[in-house]
Amino acid sequence: MKFTEEHEWLDDVDGIVTVGITAHAAEQLGDIVFVELPDPGASVSKDDEIVVIESVKAASDILAPIDGEIVEVNEAIVEDPAKVNEDPEGEAWFFKIRPEDVSQMDDLMDEKEYKEFIG
Repeated sequence: MKFTEEHEWLDDVDGIVTVGITAHAAEQLGDIVFVELPDPGASVSKDDEIVVIESVKAASDILAPIDGEIVEVNEAIVEDPAKVNEDPEGEAWFFKIRPEDVSQMDDLMDEKEYKEFIG
């Protein structure tokens, strides 16, 4: 897994990258009450605002961590946003993206670096 400074995690499985927010981010946001995801088939560029999350504390945007095409979204978290608080680094992933250039992930943090970053 790789991590961004915006507290997203990325997991590349056979060329499709699953993206979600870290447990740290979910904890900082508090109880999540709304999630809006991008449309499957959408082409996105790194740093595009593509997800909206609202919690009891704040609203925030999630940025595309890499360039690519959205191939799947997790409708379960749209229907029940609290799932993000329950399992942010597992079942509550946000979307899956087919990267345009997988080497964009090379600059992201590994788990050890991310733990030091939030430490």
